[in-house]
Amino acid sequence: MSILVTGGAGFIGSNFVLDWLAQSDEPVINLDKLTYAGNLENLVSLRGDTRHVFVHGDIGDFDRVSQLLAEHQPRALINFAAESHVDRSIHGPGDFIATNIVGTFQLLEAVRAYWGGLADEARADFRLLHVSTDEVYGSLGKDDPAFTETNRYEPNSPYSASKAASDHLVRAYHHTYGLPVLTTNCSNNYGPYHFPEKLIPLLIVNSLAGKPLPVYGDGQQVRDWLYVKDHCSAIRRVLADGRVGETYNVGGWNEKPNLEIVHTVCALLDELRPRADGQPYSTQITYVTDRPGHDRRYAIDARKLEQELGWRPAETFASGIRKTVVWYLENQPWVNNVLSGGYRDWVAKHYGN
Repeated sequence: MSILVTGGAGFIGSNFVLDWLAQSDEPVINLDKLTYAGNLENLVSLRGDTRHVFVHGDIGDFDRVSQLLAEHQPRALINFAAESHVDRSIHGPGDFIATNIVGTFQLLEAVRAYWGGLADEARADFRLLHVSTDEVYGSLGKDDPAFTETNRYEPNSPYSASKAASDHLVRAYHHTYGLPVLTTNCSNNYGPYHFPEKLIPLLIVNSLAGKPLPVYGDGQQVRDWLYVKDHCSAIRRVLADGRVGETYNVGGWNEKPNLEIVHTVCALLDELRPRADGQPYSTQITYVTDRPGHDRRYAIDARKLEQELGWRPAETFASGIRKTVVWYLENQPWVNNVLSGGYRDWVAKHYGN
C-alpha cells in the first residue's frame, strides 16, 4: 500500500509528507515540479528513508503521472500541486491557468484511467483528495456569516479563479465518471517551511534584516489563520473517513486582521530576538499601496468537518504563531538558502525598496 502526493515539496505538501511518515509506515510517492516554492530541503530529514520516493515531475504530464500510478499502484492521491500566491497571479496569470486548470485536468485524466483499470476492491477503496482554498468563495462583508461548503463560488483573483476551476473539474469528474473524490477548502495556512513571500514568514525575515514590514492599505483585511500541522491532520481525517464526493472546509477559528498579525509577530520577536538598538520591531511597519482587487475578509465555518469527522484544530493562534516564530529563528540556514537573488528581485519589484 502507498499514497501518491503531488506538490509534496511545497509548504503544505512537505509538512503533510513529514507528518504522514511520522505517524505511518505507508510509503509516499512524492511528485513535485520544483518551481520556485518547491524546496527539497524541506524534506532533508527523509534522506535515505525508503518510505519516501521523490519524483521530479509535473501534474500536467499525463504520461509521467500514468507511469507512476501504474508502477506504484497507490490507494490514494492527495493533490497539493498548485500555483498559490495571489500577488504572483496578478503579475503573471498564465502559470496559474497552466498548472491549476490544465494541470488538474491532465491529472484527473490519468487518475480516471488508472482507477478504471483497478480490480473491484481496490477501485472501491481508491480516493483522490483535492486540496483547495477558501478564496474560491470570494470576499465577505464585516458582518457576513463565515463560508460554508454551500457558499456560491465568487473568485476575485486569477489565482482564486484558477482554483475554482480546478474544484469544478474535480466535482465534474465525480458526477460524470464516478471518480471517488474528496475536496478540502482551507483558510490561510502558516507554520514551518513557508516560502518567505507570504505575510508571516516575510514579516519575520524582514524584521531580522532591518527591512520595512510592508502592510497593504490600512491593514484591516481579515483572514482565518490555520496552523499547517492542523491542516495536515484534517486532510488525514478526511482521507480516512470523508464521504465520497463531499467538500469539507478546514479553518482555524482564528479571524484576525493583517495588522494584528504584524503586531503579534513584532511582539514575539521583541521577546525572543530583541533588536540591538532596543527599539521595537513595530517601528519597521510601512504601509504600501493596496493590491488590486484585494478581498477584504475570509472566514471559514468548519462545523461540517467537526460534526461529521470529529476534527478540530489542536493549536490556538497564540500557540501556533509562537511555534512558527521559534522555528524560523532556529532554522536560519533554511531561510538563508531560500532567500535567493530571484526571490529578492521579486520582492523588490512587487513591494518596492
